[in-house]
Amino acid sequence: MMTVMGGSLIGLMTYINIGYSETFFNDWLMSFLLAAVTVMPAGFIFMALFTYVIEKCLPNTSEKKRNIIVGVLMAITMESAMALSTAINNIGFSSHAALFNHWLEALLAALPLGLTLMIITSLTIKPKIERFLKS
Repeated sequence: MMTVMGGSLIGLMTYINIGYSETFFNDWLMSFLLAAVTVMPAGFIFMALFTYVIEKCLPNTSEKKRNIIVGVLMAITMESAMALSTAINNIGFSSHAALFNHWLEALLAALPLGLTLMIITSLTIKPKIERFLKS
């Protein structure tokens, strides 16, 4: 699931950053591998952290609403991190202004898709994983 979600979002971000060219698939693959090594493992930690904090802060809120909040927080966090790793891979550090602009463009372009995917995941897959881990 992470591969499909991350791959599609990073593909969109790569396209936003550099457009489609002969090297697009290589650029996408390099951005995906960078995110797979850095951003995606951190996602598991953030998911657990956000779930814990939301459960403690909103104990009387339904599980469904808490999962939606966790999904929104995860989408914003993960999209920001993936947009940054993609911009670093495609643009580099030569110009901080260019890096920031490409990060922001990629984030804003991918955020609607990311929000949709994370909310669906939080409402369907996350509860099943939690039930499995508790058993």
